[in-house]
Amino acid sequence: MDNATRSERSRNAALEAAIAIIARDGPGRLTLDAIARESGLSKGGVMHQFRTKEAVLKAMLERQMAHFEEFSTEFMAKVSATSANPNLATQLATIREAATSPNSAALALVAAMVENPRLMALPREREMERMAAIREEAADPDLAMLRWAGAMGLLLSSLFGMSPLNKDEHQRLFARLVDDAQWAGHEQPAPTRMAKSATKSAAKSGAASAAKPATPRKRA
Repeated sequence: MDNATRSERSRNAALEAAIAIIARDGPGRLTLDAIARESGLSKGGVMHQFRTKEAVLKAMLERQMAHFEEFSTEFMAKVSATSANPNLATQLATIREAATSPNSAALALVAAMVENPRLMALPREREMERMAAIREEAADPDLAMLRWAGAMGLLLSSLFGMSPLNKDEHQRLFARLVDDAQWAGHEQPAPTRMAKSATKSAAKSGAASAAKPATPRKRA
């Protein structure tokens, strides 16, 4: 085995150990010593890959982001020709995948938030780009954001152990969020909303003018 292959195996073993520690013991128990014990590597071997705990967390984030970016790319290629909202469909499917994945990116994200909130800048920026794409394609951007927020709520409530829903209920709700047909009758295109708003404003203005008493004209 050459040095590059050996180094890659050691790096992957350290990252898998870090995820296992976070899942079992929580992010506060993640240390380089703990990673060495969990992975079977020497502490020197771990430090050869990662000099600090922050470096481990950063690598976990990058690794999981790459995994779900690949999932998103493949899913987008499948739905681009059939979905009216391919960016939204892709994000909903990716969130569902994260919620059901054994080594979910959420584990890395929680660890990063606890240890160093600055590490969240990269996924936050990427998420903002996705949200812009979702708004751009949507006939009703607010409804699209509502569906996305619903999926994120299912993910986060499950992650933090706060959800009263069982696995089947989660999957059923995710299926409804993903299905465009479930939402077609609720869409309110942006021009319609603007027209209604303008109509209401005009009606209020007219009502206010009618209610205002006329000012008597001065006699010459």
